[in-house]
Amino acid sequence: MMVIADSSALVALVVCQCLHLPEQLFGEVRVPEAVFAEVCVPGKPEADTLRAWLHQRVQAVSVSDYPIVKPEGLGRGELEAMALYLALSADLLLVDDARARKVAYLNGLEVIGSVGVLLLAKRRGLIAQLKPFLDILATSDIYLSESFIRKVLKAVGK
Repeated sequence: MMVIADSSALVALVVCQCLHLPEQLFGEVRVPEAVFAEVCVPGKPEADTLRAWLHQRVQAVSVSDYPIVKPEGLGRGELEAMALYLALSADLLLVDDARARKVAYLNGLEVIGSVGVLLLAKRRGLIAQLKPFLDILATSDIYLSESFIRKVLKAVGK
């Protein structure tokens, strides 16, 4: 199974030290060049960790070869991630941005977010508890609403 990752979800997973989970759950992870460039800007939090982890997972793609329906408002990384998904016939797009998720759905792409990865990892026994990871995300610069956190914890019976 192949997953194409966007920067928002990668940052969330690295913040809670769960960058390894997508490969454990799904197999192969790839990112387009624009996503690599976005998350590896010198001085950005977690840039060094992401650069090292993504080094062999970066792939070039031409957005013009894979037109995306309703791309208005999306960044280069999101567009390249969707184009790479199409180019490689990937199985999942790992993305957290709400607008990007809507566009992905409009284009028939299967989507999972960083919290979805954590939830699946909990269900498969790769992590013992979900709440500590959600707490880390909630206290970081990553926005998760309290109602969303409650829904996720309810889904796992906590």
